[in-house]
Amino acid sequence: MKFPIPYSLKQVAAIINTRYVGAEDFPVLGMNEIHVVEHGDIVFVDHPKYYDKALNSKATIVLINKEVDCPDGKALLISDDPFRDFNTLTSFFRPFEKSLNTISPTAKIGAHTTVQPNAFIGNNVVIGEHCTIHSNVSIYDNCVIGNHVTIHSGTVLGGDAFYYKNRSTGYDKLLSGGRVVVEDYVDIGALCTIDKGVTGDTTIKKGSKLDNQVHVGHDTVIGEKCLIASQTGIAGCVVIEDEVILWGQVGIISGITIGQKAVVMAQSGVSKSLEGGKNYFGSPAEEAREKLKQLAYVKQIPSILDKLKDK
Repeated sequence: MKFPIPYSLKQVAAIINTRYVGAEDFPVLGMNEIHVVEHGDIVFVDHPKYYDKALNSKATIVLINKEVDCPDGKALLISDDPFRDFNTLTSFFRPFEKSLNTISPTAKIGAHTTVQPNAFIGNNVVIGEHCTIHSNVSIYDNCVIGNHVTIHSGTVLGGDAFYYKNRSTGYDKLLSGGRVVVEDYVDIGALCTIDKGVTGDTTIKKGSKLDNQVHVGHDTVIGEKCLIASQTGIAGCVVIEDEVILWGQVGIISGITIGQKAVVMAQSGVSKSLEGGKNYFGSPAEEAREKLKQLAYVKQIPSILDKLKDK
């Protein structure tokens, strides 16, 4: 998430009422999670396991809960609770705006696009030309839809990320200030749910097709010309490269990559990154031919046991 204008380190520290290390006029341009940070961004870290990763990332401002040496060219925000303060910044720079209309007056809708009755179009949404948005679709604030896109009934674009911190008082939610971006010639079936990024974009690239009842988690990137069949669940921060096929009821764990032109067969569970250009099956998913051999061997176990009993 980029700020509308550059802020100074001192200004940002005042928003969250915390101490800073660095020049008070040090420029702060935005805020992002560790996997998408850029120069000028704030990243937060609240666990020793990730201190080095955050301090050595592309982020130039680190919101951290420990006194540490400030790396050259960077600044620190010292907080007793970086998770809380990151939420405070999200609320400040991307506050929730209630809608007073079914189609927001700030939404931009291109020529020859049809929005069917009872669809909801939120604030600052951009929809391109020659699109069809069917009834009961909900497109939350700040989503961006390209040209020649079809979205079927009951689909929700821009729901919050499923991201929580376990505290003694219950689960504390990390607020979502990102977007959903859908590129040209994408078809999205009925009853799909595509969550926005925490600070960045959840992206579906040009020409991909989603069947009914597909879930796409926060900050996930789906490449060009992918096919995703019904009841597939994709967790957050997944990268699915171009021309991947996911058949029905595939489940994918967060933070992995599925390589270009991979095919994952129905009811498979993907627990690690998969190389492109191969077919996969099973849970955990493995190369399909090898997995099917394993299943064939398993089926032989009863007959093997019977033979052992006869000896």
